[in-house]
Amino acid sequence: MFLQFSLKDFFDILWVALMLYYIYRLMRESRSLNVFVGIMIFILIWFIVSQILEMRLLGSILDKLVSVGVIAIIVIFQDDIRKFLYDLGAHQRVRTVMRFFTPKRTEEQDQAALKRLIIPIVMACMSMAKGKVGALIVVQRHTKLTDIVSTGDVVNADINQRLIENIFFKNSPLHDGAMVIANRRILAAGCILPVSHNLDIPKSLGLRHRAALGMSQESDALCIIVSEETGGISVAQAGQFRLNLSAEELETILTQEMI
Repeated sequence: MFLQFSLKDFFDILWVALMLYYIYRLMRESRSLNVFVGIMIFILIWFIVSQILEMRLLGSILDKLVSVGVIAIIVIFQDDIRKFLYDLGAHQRVRTVMRFFTPKRTEEQDQAALKRLIIPIVMACMSMAKGKVGALIVVQRHTKLTDIVSTGDVVNADINQRLIENIFFKNSPLHDGAMVIANRRILAAGCILPVSHNLDIPKSLGLRHRAALGMSQESDALCIIVSEETGGISVAQAGQFRLNLSAEELETILTQEMI
């Protein structure tokens, strides 16, 4: 048996081990680890009953449960599967390959477009921070945010500092939701974002920060938060916070991440 063990078998076992380890990490981060462990125990019992003990009646019952269980697993872990597929598609090497199939623009065009997009956002955030006006701005990158836009009111306007400030004005009916910027336009306002349940978020950060972190965990969007309590400006991206940013730091982050 061991003489028939080849290099192909080694890589087969290695890939299965890596896949199980990645699933374990994914379940641990999403707090579904106990469910994952329960499924593994059930599979182990099914293997012992049907393959080792060869108990036909009980084995056939477990076989039916396993076949139906695949659909149940997809339903239970649909959010985790979606996140896994998103992480796979958002991998840097995949992005590099996709660039060959997208039209290229000159560096001058990119810089000019970025300046028109970034400067009004930065100026509006600084003005709102000075007046301690709470704001939450989501800048779409590669992942489409159609489902998020549908939860708010469509604006579809050019990016303008005064418009951003008016939307987040305390008496505005849209100030409690999030603004979505996509394709160099203010696409929607008053949008509802998924809230992160990460227990490591500092208690000093409010619901806007939790919503921004949740959005950054489910997409590659850049989420800008202006705190209503402190006036501090923060950015959430890829499940991480950058807190208490200056105007220069915010402009640099936007330029680097949106280029």
